[in-house]
Amino acid sequence: MSEETYDWVRLLQENRDDVLARWTEIVRGSLAGRMSATESSHDLREVLDALLAGQGSTDVRSPSYDGLRSLLAELSRTRARQGFTPTETAVSVFALKEAVLGLLQASGDLRGYRAFADLSGLVDELGLFMVETYSATRETVIAEQAESLLELSTPVVKLWDGIVALPLVGTLDSARTQVVMEALLQALVDTGSEHAIIDITGVAAVDTQVAQHLLKTVQAARLLGAECIISGIRPQIAQTVVALGIEFGDIQTKANLSDAMLLALRRSGLDVVKSGRGRG
Repeated sequence: MSEETYDWVRLLQENRDDVLARWTEIVRGSLAGRMSATESSHDLREVLDALLAGQGSTDVRSPSYDGLRSLLAELSRTRARQGFTPTETAVSVFALKEAVLGLLQASGDLRGYRAFADLSGLVDELGLFMVETYSATRETVIAEQAESLLELSTPVVKLWDGIVALPLVGTLDSARTQVVMEALLQALVDTGSEHAIIDITGVAAVDTQVAQHLLKTVQAARLLGAECIISGIRPQIAQTVVALGIEFGDIQTKANLSDAMLLALRRSGLDVVKSGRGRG
């Protein structure tokens, strides 16, 4: 171990409590009270101990810092899932420099300033490691949320024995089409239904791509022996479909869900008779 490297390690060891107190105060101030003093102090104490356990190595990827990297990775993932910003996450490491610098300014230790330069570079690398881990975790969280939203936005409803409905809202892209198709096919298998109504009343616009996605879903349902009816064809959508030359072939379309329901009932061999009750 070189003398310069030893200096910053000794600097932290000899002033451990003072550095930890300053560090905790800075971090808590930047987080605007979102963490308690006890929680902050505990986390930072573990980071400081893991940093000192590295025995002065300046390579953050070295085996001597395995424990520190694991600790910072878990801290970053926790902060990301708790909704902290990247800055609020990385400050847990970067604030160590400010804490040590404040200590040196108070003591006027020139040798300590030389040691601080070595420590500063190491802390910067550790901070970048935290940001990288944070970003990866946020991407995972966003992907999980997006997947959950896709599943929530494609409910399949059983309307009658042998009849299910799939109301669609929003846009229909390739990723969502896959979720829609899987949800509908699974519902057809689970319920043994032979008729499915795909209601697009809530779909903002129908273009060639959306039409192709709908056709693929209908074709997949037919492979399971089920017939589909597309409902929710509003006047403006009908005009767009004609203008684009989109062909639905032999797929039945209806203006609204109730008309599609009547057709599905008739295809099932049921007659809908208007009740005469309530007349004088």
